[in-house]
Amino acid sequence: MDEHGKVVITLEEYRKKRNISKNKIVVNAHVQRTQLQNYLYNKVSRVDLDVLARICSYLDCDISDILKYEKPKTNK
Repeated sequence: MDEHGKVVITLEEYRKKRNISKNKIVVNAHVQRTQLQNYLYNKVSRVDLDVLARICSYLDCDISDILKYEKPKTNK
């Protein structure tokens, strides 16, 4: 983590809590399976806002439900 912190995708946690299948997200949010996997496992360095909008629309959630900001750790 750098000095500014980082944004973490929490989509997998959200999906599991609500027991939503990956396949349903792929089909209903119109995303490729590989693309979804990258979002689920936080392997995306540049997010596609259209993809996030489609996922949020299907899941009926806010962006803050699937993304969070982690502040940088400070050494004291």
